[in-house]
Amino acid sequence: MAQKSMKQCKICEEWKEDGIYLLISFICTSCEKDMIETDPQDERYQYYVDRLKRSQVSNLLIQ
Repeated sequence: MAQKSMKQCKICEEWKEDGIYLLISFICTSCEKDMIETDPQDERYQYYVDRLKRSQVSNLLIQ
């Protein structure tokens, strides 16, 4: 049986096995679900936008 590897979510910064990649940033399944269900008028929406921006900038600096 294949063993899944742990990856750090760029939103919650927790180590998870399941999620997606947005470009080269790993987003865990629970953060992905929360982002999809958050209304743009909700204050959490801006939090997700800021976290995604930060992760993309840090990825560009690393490369």
